[in-house]
Amino acid sequence: MKYEPLVKHLKAECMGRKNARKSSDLEQSLQISGNELRRRVNRLRREGVPIGSSVDGYFYAVTAGEVYATIRQLRAMENSLEAAISGLESSLYNFGESEGGEGK
Repeated sequence: MKYEPLVKHLKAECMGRKNARKSSDLEQSLQISGNELRRRVNRLRREGVPIGSSVDGYFYAVTAGEVYATIRQLRAMENSLEAAISGLESSLYNFGESEGGEGK
């Protein structure tokens, strides 16, 4: 499984927030791109693996508090994305379109 090396690395080297590693360090250690790292983290989280993140990087969460902090961070990102989507939808009126298609 291509996700196993990431889980093993996080468990061995990044247990808890105090041992968080920057994305660039993980990319180099695992020899994968930033996009691939984010895809793997997302997939593993969806499978219930407690991968936390903070401004310090990614880590294997060891407390419920670390998981909750990551959830709060993701919710803030979700809200920001929703606001951006809403703003872009509003901008469509400038093109005289409400949905789909390309501007003329």
